[in-house]
Amino acid sequence: MRRDKFKRLISFALAIILLAVLTGGFAAVWYVYYSDTIVLPYYRRGNWVLIGIYCMLVWIFFKAYGGFKLGYLKKTDMLYSQLISIACVDFVSYFLISLIGRDFMRPSPMLMLTLADFGFIALWTLVTGKLYFIIYPPRKLIILYGSRQAASLVLKMSRRVDKYMICESISITEDSEKIRELILKYEGVIICDIPADLRNDYLKFCYENSIRSYIAPKISDIIIRGADDIRLFDTPLLLSRNYGLDFEQRLFKRIFDIVFSLVCLILLSPFMLAAAAAVKIYDGGTVFYKQKRLTVGGKAFNIYKFRSMIADAEKVGGAQLASDDDPRITPVGRFLRKIRMDELPQLLNILKGEMSVVGPRPERPELSELYKKEMPEFEFRLKVKAGLTGYAQVTGVYDTSPYDKLKMDLMYIENYSFRMDLQIILMTVKTMLFPPKSNASAEEGVLTGNDNKKKRG
Repeated sequence: MRRDKFKRLISFALAIILLAVLTGGFAAVWYVYYSDTIVLPYYRRGNWVLIGIYCMLVWIFFKAYGGFKLGYLKKTDMLYSQLISIACVDFVSYFLISLIGRDFMRPSPMLMLTLADFGFIALWTLVTGKLYFIIYPPRKLIILYGSRQAASLVLKMSRRVDKYMICESISITEDSEKIRELILKYEGVIICDIPADLRNDYLKFCYENSIRSYIAPKISDIIIRGADDIRLFDTPLLLSRNYGLDFEQRLFKRIFDIVFSLVCLILLSPFMLAAAAAVKIYDGGTVFYKQKRLTVGGKAFNIYKFRSMIADAEKVGGAQLASDDDPRITPVGRFLRKIRMDELPQLLNILKGEMSVVGPRPERPELSELYKKEMPEFEFRLKVKAGLTGYAQVTGVYDTSPYDKLKMDLMYIENYSFRMDLQIILMTVKTMLFPPKSNASAEEGVLTGNDNKKKRG
């Protein structure tokens, strides 16, 4: 516990070292290769301002991608986040330098800087990861469970051997005194799917004894987390409005959707034309594929995609999920799916107002009805427009269970902010470049067959 007090300070100090080295590298490149070659060279303060802008960009991109989350993300995830961040920063900085120089400046110094940054970041991640592990070894935990769903959570946490060490498990049906005695032996307790009244008792017990608690939230917990704190005279209240986004949020989000979709359609039109031509040339079939999906309020609409399967793929067997090795997928379609280009026509859905850039992924009416039989709360996600990308897509994996995806979608709805939308858009780029690994096949979904890297057709 004494060491925990300094965790943020240590993480902050290591982040400052990383930031200082990266900024120092840019300063050296600027002074040696660019400062004297621009049309009107800067004086001392002008150089400082430019270096300060670079430092600020590094901080913003690293924060957005989670590049400073030492000990929270896996080392590989943090490395990917930092590599994407510094590549974006150096790319933007090159064009900023060219704008200052009123011409395209030599790109080779910035390329060398980026490669050097990659090397230093890899070294920093390796060294700090080992140092963090020495200072903060895995926590010894006990899991308190109420159903077999706890097995899935245990499996996921056991993959982070650098962070969690699950030493024992005990059922909520055991004697309460025995449970309390066991909890006191460990550094923390994982509370998974136990009745609310018992959970409250054990949470208070952990709070009283300063024991860390990891709680698998229920749907109601996520709704409460999005509530506002208000006060009625001397009585505190939590207010859950429960209607999704307010008018100002919907208006601002719609303006952003229009601007974003128009800019992307203009910039990506050459690639979209090439993709359309490839689909058409391969088998002569239709370029676009339309499919009924659900958006805000349960309203049905036709989603657009580049056709990635053979024509009339669902003529036999009806609506069904498609696996990565589905024989119905054409070679062209497989390539488009791999780089996510099959989703680009949904920019037209966004422009029409049927979708948003960020939101829960739209589900098919048939599959939505199946999910609702197991999860009546599944339609809660329809309080906002469906999205091209979403919180569940950048934090989960392909075979994340529908119930966990539902909880992540609700977390997005209840904690919505424009900043969150921007961060999800940036994280989508990372997900496209470094697709997350799927969960183990032993993990169970809500419906049969949810665990083999499935993707909606």
